[in-house]
Amino acid sequence: MASVVESARNIWKIQELRQRILFTLGVLVVYRLGSYVTLPGIDAVALQQLTDANPNQGGLFGLFNLFVGGAFFRAGVFALGIMPYITASIIVQLLGAVVPYFQKLQREGEDGRRKITQLTRYGTVAITALQSIGYAINLQATSGTAIVIPAWAFTLVCVICLTAGTVFVMWLGERITEKGIGNGISLIIMIGIIAFLPAALANQFTEVANIFVFLIELGALFLVTMGVVFVTQGTRRIPVQYAKRVVGRKQYGGTTQYLPLRVNAAGVMPIIFAQSIMFIPSTIAAFFPDSAFWVGVGNATGDIFGVWYSVLFFVICVFFTYFYTAIAVNPQEMADTMKRQGGFIPGVRPGRQTSEFIDTILTRITLPGALFIGFVAILPAIAAQAGVLPGFAQFFGGTSLLILVGVTLDTLQQIESHLLMRHYDGFMKTGRVRGRRR
Repeated sequence: MASVVESARNIWKIQELRQRILFTLGVLVVYRLGSYVTLPGIDAVALQQLTDANPNQGGLFGLFNLFVGGAFFRAGVFALGIMPYITASIIVQLLGAVVPYFQKLQREGEDGRRKITQLTRYGTVAITALQSIGYAINLQATSGTAIVIPAWAFTLVCVICLTAGTVFVMWLGERITEKGIGNGISLIIMIGIIAFLPAALANQFTEVANIFVFLIELGALFLVTMGVVFVTQGTRRIPVQYAKRVVGRKQYGGTTQYLPLRVNAAGVMPIIFAQSIMFIPSTIAAFFPDSAFWVGVGNATGDIFGVWYSVLFFVICVFFTYFYTAIAVNPQEMADTMKRQGGFIPGVRPGRQTSEFIDTILTRITLPGALFIGFVAILPAIAAQAGVLPGFAQFFGGTSLLILVGVTLDTLQQIESHLLMRHYDGFMKTGRVRGRRR
């Protein structure tokens, strides 16, 4: 505990780190305040009364509302949040795997990344405009009495304001990444989730009315959280031997190092990608409220505690874990870099065989990680069946817990990097956030 307090003091001593943290907190406050700004043409009091009359609004829209900090049910200008940007990123990355033009951009370094970012922004605008129409139709069907302007005018207002709101949130996230600390997009999602945690704990404690049962639930949540941290931090170390090289009068190499391959190399992105995919059927169904087929599809894929949703969500999580790992980790590039530096894996020939060896190991260790992530993703449905309130069950696993753990670890790692660069100890003297080795 003393080391944590000392690390907090050291953070405040470093001017650059202090400014980055304060800037990040300021941007997050702006985002939270903006989530309470209601769309034009809506009677906020009447909408609140309708929401209070139906407090058990759950399903996929309830989960979406969790990600945007409650702005979805409040009909705020940030009602769609950052999710259209995530969807656009998924589409661009999928195109990068099959379209030669996007593959070329990925190989062009910084210029290519800037072009991809620009295309992702354009895609975000298009996706937000489409989703805002569906949002307007859904809001008119469920809260029509709270809308005080004609339907066509309200739809136009939704398209303009929601698109502008999402673009502004995207800009805030990019500013955090550039001038703040941590990944801005992930932090914006996380802060919306955290906003619901105090109320969820209070409601669960009131519902249980038994301190012993409540402590058991908290203990189970703690164990699940530790399991997620363990899998997130887990690595497979491959020994790499470097040959001796003599440059002038100095000798280099001749040492054994390790190539760390993470069990969950994809991090938190697969769960975010999978969640974005799960929004698509319900969004399409909102355009066809009179179609029995689409209503059935929307109900089946919109019940986050239902069987069909859980099965589909599990499969998509496993798929995207492998997909994003294949994008994030390139065995061929690792093998080529190792060969240029005079390194080799004992018992494996450099070049193609090294690449195949790394790919085989990566495939094997990703399987348990993907299955675990998929299982944690559907834990809220299991917790709800065990009697946990839906609001608190969403923190029992699933997207909420994975995002909270992943984003927290990533942010702590960046803070610790600033501390170590200035010769301060990290958060723990016995180990770094990602495993300090002396």
